[in-house]
Amino acid sequence: MPEIVNPATGKIIKERAWDTSEVVERKLNAAAQAFTHWRELSFEQRGAHLKAVARQLREDKALHSALMTEEMGKPVKEADGEVEKTAWAAEHYAEHAKTYLAPQTIESDATRSWVQYLPLGTVLGILPWNSPYWLAARVFAPALMAGNTVIIKHDSHVPGCADAIEEAFRKAGVPEGVLQTLIVGNDTAGALIRDPRTAAVSFTGSTGGGKQVAALAAGEIKPAVLELGGSDPAVILADADLDQAVDTVALSRFICAGQSCIAAKRILVEESVYPEVVEKFRKRLEGLKVGDPTQPDTDIGPMARADLRDQLHRQVEDSIKAGARCLLGGEIPNKPGSFYPVTLLTDVPRDAAAFTEETFGPVAALTPVKDADDAVAVANATQYGLAAAVWTTAERGEALAPRFEAGQVAINGIVKTDPRLPSGGIKKSGYGRELGMPGIHEFVNAQQIWLGPKRG
Repeated sequence: MPEIVNPATGKIIKERAWDTSEVVERKLNAAAQAFTHWRELSFEQRGAHLKAVARQLREDKALHSALMTEEMGKPVKEADGEVEKTAWAAEHYAEHAKTYLAPQTIESDATRSWVQYLPLGTVLGILPWNSPYWLAARVFAPALMAGNTVIIKHDSHVPGCADAIEEAFRKAGVPEGVLQTLIVGNDTAGALIRDPRTAAVSFTGSTGGGKQVAALAAGEIKPAVLELGGSDPAVILADADLDQAVDTVALSRFICAGQSCIAAKRILVEESVYPEVVEKFRKRLEGLKVGDPTQPDTDIGPMARADLRDQLHRQVEDSIKAGARCLLGGEIPNKPGSFYPVTLLTDVPRDAAAFTEETFGPVAALTPVKDADDAVAVANATQYGLAAAVWTTAERGEALAPRFEAGQVAINGIVKTDPRLPSGGIKKSGYGRELGMPGIHEFVNAQQIWLGPKRG
């Protein structure tokens, strides 16, 4: 039985039993049964249900926000925004799914030939703890609007969030079995992937976990979308607006206490402006408030778990031993909870842990680069390829963007996920895409229809 610890206090706040095999079986059957009628609804009918869910989430925003803050330490101002973004995703697909999945006519030797997009069945989402609502929306909003049913296997550290998401669908009047959540261990998650009632899998998490999910899904010949780890570079060139770059990259690095796959983890600065940028970062980071995540003026709450904090501290210490300079933070505080200070590492060697591993916490790692060519080479010298950012002139940014080995590139802006735009990685950051039009096309059968031969 998992014990749920409030990361701000270190105290056990609840116990949540694993869902039993009987519960799992009941929910799998319910999803399969619901699929038979959910798939027959029109886009407008399914959209009405998703819009009702969005309204329900907003109506109970304080409840959902408080659950995130309690279970994984997200500051309330970020948690409120996550609920809003989740509602937005539901509304976006409710309004645009019909266009995204419109049949496509293709000229051939037929009287008429076309491709139509049909649902697959039940989509299984396997999710981590860092954004329990938004990551769920990235699965359920497109998958449900395509006509699939969805089961979300949430991380065991956020069971309240999982239960509340399912309850929001129930309160919104969505038919039973269309969206359900489970709290189960990894062995059961593997069985869920193998179960014939599961048609496809979406996984967000570590690269190691992604390898296991990919192998299981491939063994069952089931489609999978993987959004895995990242060591995202943010390049600041000398011709950038340095103040804007520092403010935005700092936000990108420290949102969710730095526990984000698409956070800017390796900050590469052209050497001619490097000392100036380092000083701007120091001043910017000194102004961030670490503390009680329930308070609206808190910028950074605790890390989600003590073991994650200890892992991050090991990476910081290893990087300092390798030659990095620690200008801020770098010490575990002597206080309850899994807090870690805002930490600024500079002159980070390119082979140090802060650059070669994914750092999942409030640590900014800076190093100088000679020029744009050097920056691109260093940015691409990683096993990951999730996202990248570059700060320069707009024209130069457009020319540099295709050279980054990443699934998305932000030019003079923050790397973010948006329901209108596809998101995903390459290399060991995964495959497939979430969100936008490509995201909904991951969960459908692109069925080709050929009608009669042409005559005459």
